[in-house]
Amino acid sequence: MATIKPFKALRPQAQFAKQVASKPYDVLTSAEAKVEAQGNPASFLHITKSEIDLPESVDVYSEPVYQKAKENLDAFRKRDILFSENKECFYIYRLIMNGRSQVGLVALSSIDDYENNIIKKHELTRPEKENDRINHIKITGAQTGNVFLAYPANAGLDALIDNWISRKGPVYDFVANDGIAHTVWIVSDDKVIESIEAIFKKDIPFTYIADGHHRAASAAKVRQSLGDKKTASADYFLTTLFPSSQLEIMDYNRVVKTLNGLSKEDFLEKLQADFVVEAVNSAYKPQQLHEFGLFIGRKWYKLTSKEGAYAEDPIGVLDVTILQNNVLAKHLGIEDQRTDKNIDFVGGIRGLGELENRVNSGEWAMAFSLYPVTIQQLFDIADSGSIMPPKSTWFEPKLRDGLVTNLIYE
Repeated sequence: MATIKPFKALRPQAQFAKQVASKPYDVLTSAEAKVEAQGNPASFLHITKSEIDLPESVDVYSEPVYQKAKENLDAFRKRDILFSENKECFYIYRLIMNGRSQVGLVALSSIDDYENNIIKKHELTRPEKENDRINHIKITGAQTGNVFLAYPANAGLDALIDNWISRKGPVYDFVANDGIAHTVWIVSDDKVIESIEAIFKKDIPFTYIADGHHRAASAAKVRQSLGDKKTASADYFLTTLFPSSQLEIMDYNRVVKTLNGLSKEDFLEKLQADFVVEAVNSAYKPQQLHEFGLFIGRKWYKLTSKEGAYAEDPIGVLDVTILQNNVLAKHLGIEDQRTDKNIDFVGGIRGLGELENRVNSGEWAMAFSLYPVTIQQLFDIADSGSIMPPKSTWFEPKLRDGLVTNLIYE
């Protein structure tokens, strides 16, 4: 069964919450983060993307970047922008986007559970991204990135959380500049805390990483690296857990740099072995499984997988697998999406216009739009022990960094 625990969060004073709260470090480029944080010295991006406070010539994965993050975190605490809770608590975190609400529980989850597959994964990780967060955690002493976990909906837990929200006032309640509402309640009552822990121990056998595989893997490797210097806090990592009934997965699209020596015409012809290829007049967003959009040479095409061109097992039937097997590996020489520099990933929240912009810039040769994976597919694949191709899922709305942080050592 799943083990979670309350903790003494490092969090902002209420008057600074909106200023501090920032988009996750891994959804912004350094340039985008610099623009987001401009004119806001309280933005948590100064900690999670601290390269924005250094010359552009500095390598974003170099030691000075992590030291700057620690310096900025210490400064936030000295300026009393951030403070540590005086007792161990849970936190309830509600997000509202486009009228749709989802309510999660912020808690520490067990690294033992992660390593023993009580916390289930569905993606492999990219080594350079793991190393980035390992260095960030070890040098700052803080888990600043929140891992987004899902669990099968539980009526008892829903009722307990709903009851708390109805009776208690929030500590933070604001609408961010992108229109997403963020509300946080502190659960400090010992009996309620015990009840929440008991529900997980008794009724929730597994949780599932929805977003944050690199953050979770990094926390586990930090604990291992600490050896005898390991603290009790390092046995856990920062998570927000959401019931599956409230989650929605968006598309996660691809841009590719290479045609692998093919002309556009040759590439389109080769695709016809596995797809029906149709030119379309505007950006194509797939309407059902096994449909893809392809943008190449300033034109959009609709690709429809031919029957029999893919396997029917839980992994083989995924559109990300079909794309990998029938396009990326077969024609473009991309065998491992985790490590190949010829591919990048674009969350559906950015829209199809972002795909066009990337290709039209000349840096990328083509882009693919995909139909999103379902939450049940994610659970089924994780339960089977299988691994999706990387970056198969994109969840919105995103948790904001900075509202709750877990210190692994002071």
